[in-house]
Amino acid sequence: MSQAPARLAWLDALRGPAALAVTLHHAGWTFVPGLWAAVDGRVDVGTCGVFVFFLVSGYIIPASLERRGDLSAFWTGRAFRLLPLLLAAFALALALAGTGGPPLPPGLADRPLPVVVLGNLTMLQELLNLPAVINVTWTLSYEMAFYLMCVALFAVRQGHRSAGIAGGLAVAAVPLGLLLPGATIGGGADVAAVLLGLAVPAAVAVTVLGRGRVRTAAAVAGGVLGLALVVLGSRGGTWQGVIILATMFAGTAVYRAERGQIPPRAAVLAVAAVLACGLPAKDDPGWAPALALAFGVFAAAFALRGRAFPRRLAWLGTISFSLYLLHPLVLHVAPNLAVFYLVLIPLSAATYHLIETPGRRLGRSLIRRTGPRPPG
Repeated sequence: MSQAPARLAWLDALRGPAALAVTLHHAGWTFVPGLWAAVDGRVDVGTCGVFVFFLVSGYIIPASLERRGDLSAFWTGRAFRLLPLLLAAFALALALAGTGGPPLPPGLADRPLPVVVLGNLTMLQELLNLPAVINVTWTLSYEMAFYLMCVALFAVRQGHRSAGIAGGLAVAAVPLGLLLPGATIGGGADVAAVLLGLAVPAAVAVTVLGRGRVRTAAAVAGGVLGLALVVLGSRGGTWQGVIILATMFAGTAVYRAERGQIPPRAAVLAVAAVLACGLPAKDDPGWAPALALAFGVFAAAFALRGRAFPRRLAWLGTISFSLYLLHPLVLHVAPNLAVFYLVLIPLSAATYHLIETPGRRLGRSLIRRTGPRPPG
């Protein structure tokens, strides 16, 4: 099999299998539940996949932000990277539900429609305790919180402290998790959800459009909101939510160490702290092995980053967002596991080329037209 260039391949070589792990987790429970129960009891393959994604995001997002050196360009790039496919997937989910296909998630009709729309469009629904149109988008809520915190740190020139932040979050996750075992933003708190759901895009908008101290203040406010939402709104529990944030910052610490910005031992200590505090975060026999496996897979790929990876593996990584976002919809209409993948992979390739790629091009074009805007 031909090989992909090593400088491009290792992150995509991680994303592809991570996306497939999540799809296999849900397909296993759908098509072979008896067999998958035995597998899931030993290692939660889906959790492993999403934690690989979190580590990759932690590694690459601050690098992307600092390479641009422009908060407006960063947020514009993120919006045009995520929203085109997200909106298309939402439309497909609604269309399928309206034509007798897979039903929308339970609870969607129990909250006011504008509030649900706000939560899903801002990708904060998981942290606002709102129902999701597509269930797997819960991970995007934590990604958004991480983006907000990265932008805040960049605005005040403290991004190099990622190892300390990862370790601090990991250690804080334990007492916070014991004090706040569940989300404190209640399921019927529509006013709080609206206020918080509007505050975050307002902070982003001022960060994008503002200048000087106003822009810096908005970026910092967004970072504080992102952290607060994870601490107070994690439906899986504060301990797990804060560990997710710590995992992403651990990925950033690895990037910093690779770049020579921090000592390698600082990154090692950060990763060790996240694992030590994260392994007991969930009372599930499959959780700790999944977490350890995710970190092990990331470490192995990082160690091999100078090698060539199979092109097909890297290609799966390029379509991984489509694989991840569309698979719950395909899952409900596929009659068996083979048809599931025979439909999912070509469909994901098509949406990557027809929706994701044009969206990214449009974002880049807009960034070029508006020009760079210094951070403060």
